[in-house]
Amino acid sequence: MTTPLADLAFDLSSLRAAYEAGLSPVAVAEEALARIDASNDPGIFIARFSRQALLAAAAALGPAPDARPLWGVPFAVKDNIDVAGLPTTAACPAFAYEPEASATAVARLVAAGAIPVGKTNLDQFAAGLVGLRTPYPVPRNAVDATLVPGGSSSGSAVAVARGLVSFALGTDTAGSGRVPAGLNNIVGLKPTLGAVPTRGVVPACRSLDCVSVFAPSVADAYAVFAVMAGVDPQDAWSRAVRVAPLGGLPPLTRIAVPDAASRRFAGDAAAAAAFDATIGDLAALGGEIVEIDLEPFFEVASLLYDGPFVAERYQAIRSFIEATPEALHPVTRAIIESARRFDAAQAFGGLHRLAELKRELREVWGRVDVMLVPTFPRPRTVAEVAADPVGLNSAFGTYTNFVNLLDLCALAAPGRPRADGLPAGVTLIAPAGADARIAALGEALHATGGTAVGATGRAPAAAPARPAVAGPGEIEIVVVGAHLSGMALNGEVTRHGGRFLRTAETTPSYRLFALPGQVRRPGLLRVAEGAGAAIACEAWAFPAESVGPFVAGVPAPLGVGTLRLADGTRALGFLVEAEGVVGAEEITHFGGWRAYARHLEAA
Repeated sequence: MTTPLADLAFDLSSLRAAYEAGLSPVAVAEEALARIDASNDPGIFIARFSRQALLAAAAALGPAPDARPLWGVPFAVKDNIDVAGLPTTAACPAFAYEPEASATAVARLVAAGAIPVGKTNLDQFAAGLVGLRTPYPVPRNAVDATLVPGGSSSGSAVAVARGLVSFALGTDTAGSGRVPAGLNNIVGLKPTLGAVPTRGVVPACRSLDCVSVFAPSVADAYAVFAVMAGVDPQDAWSRAVRVAPLGGLPPLTRIAVPDAASRRFAGDAAAAAAFDATIGDLAALGGEIVEIDLEPFFEVASLLYDGPFVAERYQAIRSFIEATPEALHPVTRAIIESARRFDAAQAFGGLHRLAELKRELREVWGRVDVMLVPTFPRPRTVAEVAADPVGLNSAFGTYTNFVNLLDLCALAAPGRPRADGLPAGVTLIAPAGADARIAALGEALHATGGTAVGATGRAPAAAPARPAVAGPGEIEIVVVGAHLSGMALNGEVTRHGGRFLRTAETTPSYRLFALPGQVRRPGLLRVAEGAGAAIACEAWAFPAESVGPFVAGVPAPLGVGTLRLADGTRALGFLVEAEGVVGAEEITHFGGWRAYARHLEAA
């Protein structure tokens, strides 16, 4: 039975199925227009393509789906990102201009078959996390209209949360791609800095700006990210970042969470309880919870607005704000003009302090794989923020402001619902380049939490089955010792771009030894079939170019060989020379290094 168009979810898998069943992009474009009109919210869009132009763009795609990954997918764009044919205002009418071309990110989406619908509202010049600093009507929060929608990417988040478009672009400098996602119960992906070019984006802090993605699911957000990512030779801030395929969850992931002194919920017990419940979900998914002190991270965050980094926002619109300061929203103007109190010496002082904090915080990522924080301390009403526009806006950035300064990637997703039904988002954070790692975990967490997507009432999508094998340009490597997930050397695997594939066992033709030395290391020795045992292991996919550097760091008497696995496959792995096990403790009977390590801990 065909789903009525009005009930059709606009997520990528639902649209693909509908198109394969014969639905046309023109019909979807018509439905998007109908939904926008029915939303009765004039604050979501600042500018839209005419009905005639939108339908013409949909018709130009042709009569049947093609190989383009986003064929026929309607999307919205934050109005500080250029879209050819529509003005860019950054929510400041006096600043408006007509771009000659679309931003690189938008152009790549259109080339992939996606259909831009219009430009969405924002906190003016992307300076805010509440969504209220705009001369246009304020978009209404999709979960509770009394709450602020979050900013600065307010309209983009609400458009997705109401199911008006399949996804929307935002920007993120201090949390603008995460806070609105959390407040509207959707996913907000903030990629690694430079992974998506920012050419064609009105800069806020150009060295920190990211193009972000709002979507109903992690898989959809990641698919959009994959299309946009890639170096733009004309963008000085663009850089090559590998976009690994989404994979499964390792058996064990070390997850940092704020310790008791670092938890800031502004007295909201329901927010604290929801966060604790989400931590419980992570533990059930194989997370090893590690409490850490976030105070150094909070110090980094303070540099962004309380320190000289705000001068970068001033520089971004310097000629405009100096010529027409009265054109700015009063709160926005006050914040950006505050940069005038800093001088060049203070700017360098801020840079030096940031470098010191970066060095200090690197050790955290040697102890954990991912960090989990609340996306914001607590939701706030429009009335509350109107009474304290600066203080409460700053509070929304508690767990977001430090991320880009430290060159981290992040993913916001709904966590466990609060007892009172208000939004309670969480954010996963990891080092640059680990976008796929947090996406895999975020996808599982979103499904486990069960919070309905935005205002749609639809449950979050479960992770689809994905092949647990190496993809194009990857090589499978089997690890058996401290490189296993959650163990001491697993960071070497992930730093080289390793992607978890599956748990496995060898054929019963191996013996396992604990090699002597200051640091215990495993030695896997090949023996005759049946003369050994099946040894627990994990298969990881490495980028082909990373295999050499990874194996080069493995010392003798270990070497690289071909391991035979119980599932009938073969893969590269580390074997020990026979001479290397002389005098070593045999631990074959433990069945694997992880069980041996637990034995040592218990002893």
